[in-house]
Amino acid sequence: MTNTRNAPARILSTRRRALVVALPLALLGLPRTARAQSTSAGFDHRHAAWDALLRQHVVVAAGGNASTLRYAALQTQRAALKSYLDSLSAVSSASYGTWSKAQQLAFLINAYNAFTVELILTRYPDLKSIKDLGSFVQSPWKKKFFQLLGQERSLDEVEHEMIRAPGVFDDPRIHVAVVCASIGCPMLRNEAFVAERLDIQLDDAMRRFLSDRTRNRFDTGTGILSVSKIFDWYHKDFERGHKGYDSLQTLFARHAVVLGATPQAQAEIRAGRYKLAFLDYDWALNDAR
Repeated sequence: MTNTRNAPARILSTRRRALVVALPLALLGLPRTARAQSTSAGFDHRHAAWDALLRQHVVVAAGGNASTLRYAALQTQRAALKSYLDSLSAVSSASYGTWSKAQQLAFLINAYNAFTVELILTRYPDLKSIKDLGSFVQSPWKKKFFQLLGQERSLDEVEHEMIRAPGVFDDPRIHVAVVCASIGCPMLRNEAFVAERLDIQLDDAMRRFLSDRTRNRFDTGTGILSVSKIFDWYHKDFERGHKGYDSLQTLFARHAVVLGATPQAQAEIRAGRYKLAFLDYDWALNDAR
């Protein structure tokens, strides 16, 4: 006599085995990027939650080359920000290691910017600058106040030990992507950085920053090219040949069309016929009050 008591269990076991076989086959049928996202432990590489907050609260100035942030309004959505930050902190080092370089860099840039905003909100509105969050013994960038890839981190660690670590990304354009919540910084974009458009976004960020006459400008009368202090602090990153940049002169020549207001000015910049000066940095909070 056939034993029918265990028949449902045998059927279920057969279905499970079929599913185990079918799932890898289904993944093989996906495009490479889709397969990568399917195996990224559920992390949203679109950074949709952060993207939504940026689109709602970043105020882009006329001309599109600078921005401010509505911190007061964002304060009312602190829970949404915290949810996104928690999703960043939940990523393990092992999972991160399976991602593409573009996914990793977009992750770190967004993490830096989002945790910087969170740091501002811990004191807002009782501050005029991110520097107000520091002290004589510790800068705000050295505070370890969040978890990332399984360790307690500071903003400095993310920027200098992870993003700028030699041989990892080697992309000097990150200096117009990570934003320190200050007027002197490059603009905070009203969208998240994402892997599939990262190269375009970084090029666009550089173009926008160099187009801003309050932070980078050429005076045809004096022949002085006055640029952001960022290019003084991090000039060595632009001298290593990465992404085709082997000097600040090469950088400025490549972007002469936005630095110079006239064809003559642009020609002078391309030829390197200028005296370089670095502007004072404005540390005032980039607040859209």
